[in-house]
Amino acid sequence: MMFELVFARDAGDELERLERSPRHAGLVKQIKKTLGFLQTNPRHPSLQTHVFHSLQHPYQPREKVFEAYVQQHTPSAYRVFWCYGPQKGQITVIAMTPHP
Repeated sequence: MMFELVFARDAGDELERLERSPRHAGLVKQIKKTLGFLQTNPRHPSLQTHVFHSLQHPYQPREKVFEAYVQQHTPSAYRVFWCYGPQKGQITVIAMTPHP
């Protein structure tokens, strides 16, 4: 099943900010690869998807938010935080941030 990606405002703004910066071209490529895997298979092994408990689901507070890896073994490695919804067949990207 192919999911439609929906971006929360902060996530969309972060991606646009990174795309405008030539020094982040490699990171943008990695993010887009991650988003492609997320769109086609949210459980793709390279994403290492797992439940993330520190964020609340924006549409249904009792539902889960997930974390997927953009980078591994990198200082401040980027992560994508996402959830299912708001509609069936959609995934909302809540945030894209470096890991603390």
